[in-house]
Amino acid sequence: MRADQCVTAVPAPVEYRRVEFTKQMFDESWTILAPQMSPIHFDLLGPVFRKYGYNVEVLQNDTRSAVDAGLKYVNNDACYPSIVSVGQMMDAVLSGKYDTDRLALMMSQTGGCCRASNYVAFIRRALDKAGLAHIPVISLNANGMEKNEGFRLTPPMLKEGMNAVIWGDLLMRCLYRVRPYEREKGSADALHAFWRRRCLDAISGKNRLSHRQICRGIVADFDTLPIDEALVKPRVGVVGEILVKYLPLANNYLVELLEREGAEAVVPDLMDFIIECLYEQDYKHEFLGTSLASVLASHLGIEAIRALRAPAVEALRRSRRFSPPMPMPKIAELAKPFLSLGNQYGEGWFLCGEMAELLSEEIDNIVCIQPFACLPNHVVGKGVIKALKKAYPRANIAAVDYDPGASEVNQLNRIKLMLSTAKKELGRRKAEGREAV
Repeated sequence: MRADQCVTAVPAPVEYRRVEFTKQMFDESWTILAPQMSPIHFDLLGPVFRKYGYNVEVLQNDTRSAVDAGLKYVNNDACYPSIVSVGQMMDAVLSGKYDTDRLALMMSQTGGCCRASNYVAFIRRALDKAGLAHIPVISLNANGMEKNEGFRLTPPMLKEGMNAVIWGDLLMRCLYRVRPYEREKGSADALHAFWRRRCLDAISGKNRLSHRQICRGIVADFDTLPIDEALVKPRVGVVGEILVKYLPLANNYLVELLEREGAEAVVPDLMDFIIECLYEQDYKHEFLGTSLASVLASHLGIEAIRALRAPAVEALRRSRRFSPPMPMPKIAELAKPFLSLGNQYGEGWFLCGEMAELLSEEIDNIVCIQPFACLPNHVVGKGVIKALKKAYPRANIAAVDYDPGASEVNQLNRIKLMLSTAKKELGRRKAEGREAV
């Protein structure tokens, strides 16, 4: 047998047919399904799309059945967020609840070096396997990766969407800060529900509250909610891959677990991730050939977000209980001693930057969470922990992996071990404080 006869032919890559979301589909108000990622934020984002004529439904099926659907339709070596996101969509599409001839799906894409940029292809592959390849998949992106005749992000829509993210960040920051100390159980959640409704009414036009009034009102009300001021609990930062960090299903309800175990969860703002995606364009221009036009556009985007975020930052700065988010250039400077800003796969340098931000604000306890199959975040997450502990000797960091088959017992043990250390350190500081008195 000749050598050339031993060579196995490589099959051609499969290209899944792209079905465009047309103007007619928009006019006929087709249902557009979007996966859940962060309930506090997406509860407000869905109505923004609907206000501008898009019949968007943010799915609420973040359950184990969605994970099982993801495992069925996504390669099982893909990362957990892709399994969860595609699983939510396929679970809904196959539920019988929707007319699949008047249905579209929507997924965000950053275009970065991550499997997240392949989510749309994953979804199309899943639909093809289910015999539903005629369903359009809309790529929600800001860099022109894909365009659809019937779907367009307009400046007013973007502005209201950014406002909704800012309100979600405020609600999350304030709720998590006071809920562990509330005097009346359930009062913090009730206040969150009250302001969620007011935000929704502002989006729909049922009230005339301005963006500034909402920001000030949220902070003022949570700032005066009765809590046990004398009670001190360990503060635990939560960082990691974006979906695992914000979606309770994907992190096995980590915030609720921390609160049950006697701690306070500190979760960085979702808006910071958006700003980071814009901020890193400078590095890409200097070293990777990104056009100057992209850099200028990113600068304009950052300035626009800074202006929209200003009322929230001002309200937090004037409050008694809360602190404002750290500016992105400062987070980048905190990250630079540990890695290059060229680390942009996954969450990249920003994951390390968030840990350094928390540690610099004396939040010494951190849970660093990532999907088991996310190699980049293992490098920029787990990989920098030793160096962070050397720079911040009081750092108490637990790295926890999440995956469909991951052991919840092992996750719980690692988190409880971290909390045990945190509580011992808190007790030691209290003792030192009494001795000083």
